[in-house]
Amino acid sequence: MSKQCKELTLRATAKFLKKRDNFAILTHSSPDGDTLGAAYALYYGLKAMGKKAEVLCPDIIPSKYSYFSFTTDHISGDNLTVVAVDVADSKLLGALGEEFGDRVELCIDHHISNTRYAENLLLDSKASAACEIIYELLVKLKAKINDVTAKALYTGIATDTGCFKYSNVTAKTHMIAAELIKYDIDTAEINRLMFDTKSKNLLQLEKMVLDTAEYHFNDKCILLAVTAEMQEKTGCSGPDLEGIAIISRSVEGVLAGITVKQIGEREFKISLRTFPPLDAVQICGKLGGGGHKAAAGATVEGTLDEVKEKILAAVGENMEKANVWSSADK
Repeated sequence: MSKQCKELTLRATAKFLKKRDNFAILTHSSPDGDTLGAAYALYYGLKAMGKKAEVLCPDIIPSKYSYFSFTTDHISGDNLTVVAVDVADSKLLGALGEEFGDRVELCIDHHISNTRYAENLLLDSKASAACEIIYELLVKLKAKINDVTAKALYTGIATDTGCFKYSNVTAKTHMIAAELIKYDIDTAEINRLMFDTKSKNLLQLEKMVLDTAEYHFNDKCILLAVTAEMQEKTGCSGPDLEGIAIISRSVEGVLAGITVKQIGEREFKISLRTFPPLDAVQICGKLGGGGHKAAAGATVEGTLDEVKEKILAAVGENMEKANVWSSADK
């Protein structure tokens, strides 16, 4: 922690936002539905209050989110209030990090692994998605929620819960979703776009990945690798690869699903999905990453084999700790 971080309540956060103006709202790199939904919902809420705001994403926003990610204002000058949503670590800001990494005045997040890099933090690790928190914040602000805002919020909650399948879903999650469905939003179409639509190129990539799948620890762990060569051959990269990590969750008997994606010559992004009693955030924490108990990630340098060795060692240690596998079984 490089500076003192003040944790705020929902009420204190609402008071903070009411006093400020000229907001730059930041998302994390390789944007997903939750960071985008939270950013745009906050943007529309602040605009409804008569404030100026802009959404800044370090990467190109995938076209599938175009039903709510419309063009925002352009805010310039030194008098900016910088807010990050669903960003657990300033390292996740990607290309925005150099300009804004040490200027974040407020972070709104639901990751227990948040590094507290911002001056102020609204953190609810029990929330299924950042969009849950943004919804409650907009209600507290008495900001008008319109149909587009509701689409953004529903998208974030649906994507971070796997369409309400994951263990992070609570009664509050369903109640908020029910409130959002009262607006003019086509939830069936949103879920089709988010979960049931793939390009031919992505299907080809998934086939390549599955053909090289590795099983470890008595088949309790599956490792999927997405190399630069695979990405080049299929033309799939960045946000296109979001769904690969989900594949590992569906294999019978698997407690740990590892996806290793190449993002540089010697740089790989690890996405880990676990089932009890394993803890994904503990595992990825050993590699400098973070996330949630059932889903976490890290960025690791080295060759593909070296990266595999590091993540498998961390998974094996967690499995032994949880008594679901022993090195004596090798």
